[in-house]
Amino acid sequence: MSKNQERVQSKLFQAVTVGDSPLNLREGGELRAVQLSYESWGQLNAGKSNAILIFHALSGSQHVSGLNPDLPEAGSLWNEDVHDGWWNGCVGPGKAIDTNKHFVLCFNLLGGCYGSTGPASTNPTTGEPYGSTFPHVSISDQARVASLLLDHLGIECLQAVVGPSVGGLASLTFATNYPERVRTIISVASGIKTTVLNRLILFEQILAIENDPFFNGGDYYDVGHPDLGLALARMISHKTFVHLDAFERRARRDVIQQGDALSWYQVRDQFQSYMLYQGKKFVRRFDANTYLRIIDMWSRYEATREGDAEDEAELFERCRKANHRFLVFSIDSDFCFYPEEQAKLVTTLEEAGLEPMYLTVHSDKGHDSFLLEPALYAPHIHYALREE
Repeated sequence: MSKNQERVQSKLFQAVTVGDSPLNLREGGELRAVQLSYESWGQLNAGKSNAILIFHALSGSQHVSGLNPDLPEAGSLWNEDVHDGWWNGCVGPGKAIDTNKHFVLCFNLLGGCYGSTGPASTNPTTGEPYGSTFPHVSISDQARVASLLLDHLGIECLQAVVGPSVGGLASLTFATNYPERVRTIISVASGIKTTVLNRLILFEQILAIENDPFFNGGDYYDVGHPDLGLALARMISHKTFVHLDAFERRARRDVIQQGDALSWYQVRDQFQSYMLYQGKKFVRRFDANTYLRIIDMWSRYEATREGDAEDEAELFERCRKANHRFLVFSIDSDFCFYPEEQAKLVTTLEEAGLEPMYLTVHSDKGHDSFLLEPALYAPHIHYALREE
């Protein structure tokens, strides 16, 4: 096993608010206690000033780098598809986010299914899975539990917060809600407000899951899972992650009939076969209720609202006062977070008196480029993490 593929041990953090009172969530509801499953790499320096927090994307996990074949708190969902770190190309010894120099941290989002408190977790009041009773979560809730985790680790200020895709929304909100706790923000293929188009695409996915006959209002853990609905939701989303030109390269030329998943319909071409394969593979590693909570959180995102600001000028004045540095990546072939969304973020930052570094990655791989082409991002991330 190479140094870059060293085994990683996950850790658990039992996070509660001061005085052991429940964690009140932005959209209403509360959680008596919050467990966060997280991983870390590297060592904190004496001043605890070299920490980098990474927020994962929609269906990601806390496992950013290395090899982790064992995660008991995730149960059977932790299968071979997620044993390797999802950003091995950018995070590790000697890489852009260098774990020889930085203490790198990532936690499974609140509402997740890989060990953090989520819908499949046991409700301490009933002794049963939360299921339909698990409350709505928001991006600002994710920023808040991140701050609790940093308190637990004794980290007052991060060197950087990094987030691709939905993780970029969380990174931005962490920076605006806790401006004194971070110096550099790296946003990869993300935005400032969820667009109408994305809200509609996310709504289609919600309906796909909720109309599965096994969904049972979210209380399905003892009766059978809504696999077909979750697979369909993944198929709807997947076509926004991968550029259409890449579909032709990825799809097998031979058509594989996927059992009786579509009842009377027989898969006709390699593209249908590829998409159905992606959907069926996904249900083996993810929970439908978690998927609903995260896409609902994404659908309602607006940075000013999450930061309780009157407008964008007031919101980003916090970043100007904190002297934040920003690196913003666009992907020119992105059909998920279109380049116009990053341009809007950059313009807003400039209007607030900040000077973000703004880079467009030219790729034919679409939104997934940040996962597939680390060499296009690494030099700029490395530069952004330099110390003045």
